[in-house]
Amino acid sequence: QLTMSLNSSTLLNEENAQGAKRNTECLENLLQTPSSFQDNPLQQLQLASQEVLEKAKKSGRSKCPRCNSSRMFYCYTCFVPVETVPTTEIPTVKLPLKIDIIKHPNETDGKSTAVHAKLLAPDDVTIYKYPCIPEYGEKRHEIALIFPGPNSVSVKDIAFHLQKYTKKGVCASDDDCSREPLLKKAKIEPEEEKNPNECITSRNEGTRLKKIIFIDSTWNQTNKIITDERLQGLLQIELKTRKTCFWRHQKGKPDTYLSTIEAIYYFLVDYHQEVLKESYKGQYDNLLFFFSFMYTLIQDAKYCAGKE
Repeated sequence: QLTMSLNSSTLLNEENAQGAKRNTECLENLLQTPSSFQDNPLQQLQLASQEVLEKAKKSGRSKCPRCNSSRMFYCYTCFVPVETVPTTEIPTVKLPLKIDIIKHPNETDGKSTAVHAKLLAPDDVTIYKYPCIPEYGEKRHEIALIFPGPNSVSVKDIAFHLQKYTKKGVCASDDDCSREPLLKKAKIEPEEEKNPNECITSRNEGTRLKKIIFIDSTWNQTNKIITDERLQGLLQIELKTRKTCFWRHQKGKPDTYLSTIEAIYYFLVDYHQEVLKESYKGQYDNLLFFFSFMYTLIQDAKYCAGKE
């Protein structure tokens, strides 16, 4: 019986020692090497080298060059990388259209992925804090809003619906019609008024999408923004076939509700193939440069903590 107790005690000590060793190894791997887990759905992306982020991870938080706040990787209020992440080592993505991101004032800056888009496509992305947003009314025939709803359409139907707007005589300047009625116009008019055969896609300036709008907020906060009169009458697009990898996915919402940077990325991939009719070869993958790195860090941390 004494021997059994001693053996049990020895075994327990060995298990504790092995557990401590595993934890140490996990932490060392987390600090030294990128994840090699096979369940990373983002591992097939064609990304620029993330070595700069690996180095920044090892050195810890750093100062924002503009506001001097302590941040990790980038400053989410100034939209710039921190001192340990040289701008020259961050990829830049050129987009086929302009993107406006409307951020809810109560959305926590540090939890938002919208800043990723501004960091990686600075020339094509603008972030607005609601209620300070542009007037979109006069150009609604060349602008679309990414938001699910009963009137939303798929990406492949964009050209059809934009041309429908143009053929109905939507005004393109202040001289054509007054602003106020347009701003309060119903979101989408019934499709049955047009014969689909009359709306064959034409790639002229009158039917091409020039700007896309994304709302950056929790789903429970979107109502105030989406009902704003400045967004009424815009074509709404829904991304229905993609599933989120976001680590802060909101409980009770379908997994097709994407984070802001995921929505931007997947929209552009679909737009490139369905509207521009060009083969996709990873042109926008670097929009997930920060997202994929952070996803891997968090998955690794969960693995080490025994949550997976």
